[in-house]
Amino acid sequence: MIVIGGGLAGLAAGVALAESGWRVRLFEQRPFLGGRATSYVLPDGEHVDNCQHVTLGCCTNLADFYARVGSADKIKFFDRLFFLDPQGRRGEIQAGIFPAPFHMTGSFAAFAPLTLRDKLSIARAMLDILRTQGKPADLEESGGLSMFEWLSRRGQTPGAIERFWRVVLVSALDEELDRTDARFGVDVFWKAFLSNRTGYRMGVPAVPLANLYAGCKMEIERRGGEVVLRAPVRGLKIENGEIAGVRFDEGKEETADSYVFAVPHTALAELLPESVKQADPSLANLDKIKVSPITGVHFWFDRQVMKEPFVTLLDTTTQWVFNKTALYGDSNGASRSVQGGQYLQLVISASYDLLQKPRQEIIDLCLNEVRHAFPAARQAELVKATVIKEAAATFSPEPGVDRWRPKQESSVRGLFLAGDWTATGWPATMEGAVRSGYLAAEAVLRSNGTPRKFLQPDLEPDGFVGMWIGKSAQEKN
Repeated sequence: MIVIGGGLAGLAAGVALAESGWRVRLFEQRPFLGGRATSYVLPDGEHVDNCQHVTLGCCTNLADFYARVGSADKIKFFDRLFFLDPQGRRGEIQAGIFPAPFHMTGSFAAFAPLTLRDKLSIARAMLDILRTQGKPADLEESGGLSMFEWLSRRGQTPGAIERFWRVVLVSALDEELDRTDARFGVDVFWKAFLSNRTGYRMGVPAVPLANLYAGCKMEIERRGGEVVLRAPVRGLKIENGEIAGVRFDEGKEETADSYVFAVPHTALAELLPESVKQADPSLANLDKIKVSPITGVHFWFDRQVMKEPFVTLLDTTTQWVFNKTALYGDSNGASRSVQGGQYLQLVISASYDLLQKPRQEIIDLCLNEVRHAFPAARQAELVKATVIKEAAATFSPEPGVDRWRPKQESSVRGLFLAGDWTATGWPATMEGAVRSGYLAAEAVLRSNGTPRKFLQPDLEPDGFVGMWIGKSAQEKN
């Protein structure tokens, strides 16, 4: 078995297949594992994530993957989410004493950055999601419906859209509301905020992202496989509708019984022969799947400027500020260059406006926002800063994009696909990537007559929601 790609999708597929008795050879073109969810070391020894990645309580497959590779204890979970607007008003989201779906009622009622009118409009939309169990009828409209249009139909106020819906969804889905399929947006609120008390809990890696994947390499190698870095694929060999090998640098060719390609859809489109794409509609439309950018900004101050582990800023270019010094604690990867100082990572999703801006202009913009939000930063010295732009960080969850996403089993015999852009039912998240890897592994095993399940079920609805859904199911039966 050959797996091409050492991101989360390829690692999930590789580990699952290794557990199933296959000898897995995984090839990754970069000198490290993790793909877009990884980190690297600066010349001064500082560990830097290419972008801050988080998980939620509703991400059941990502949790399963971390457990399989021994990284579950490297994720810190938080029950409280902090928000701050430019006027200094703070808001928190935290589950209270009530069962789902009323567990957020207390913190939502006290959420200072929203007006009463904003909150009433949000409550109406949430009631619609709840009433339909996350499947409002207009989500099935031909061609897809944008999240902005879905919210407009439900009379959402400008404040509710900008300070609630957009804040949550642009960060979760890496796209603006008018370019996001409403099905994905509604799903976020159903799974993370309404159906279960713990779905919203946010897990943040307590180590640099690259440190999460050592167990993947060990697991594959322990079972007789190998992981090869700095090994970019240059071409495919396809004979009689079947993949017969892959070509690497210097004419080297590798063969296997089956192949899982866990690479970006843009890279796959370049590798596939035109004849294959023309013969398979699901592979002919890969170029219709667009991409979205994320920008990460890293600040090192000479002193502490914020106390919270992370904060969401409202009405600013900066969306999230992560206190990496607090998150890392004394673990490997804590800030090396600023003794007694603080390392912050800022995240801007769907950062189209920043792609052409000079890095210093981005640093100045974000530094002004940090200093406005955190008074202690006004007296602190910025020791150093860096900007990381990921122009193609995720695929864009545009309305109707699911029609272009191929399944994990292709029309080419022996060729299987993995990647968050394949048909997973989820948007471009780490959870979606792991799901695709598990689905690809299941497809390989099924095609070889040894079926096995790896995909984990969604988080079960609990509280009143669980009782209501259970009662509805009984009445249908």
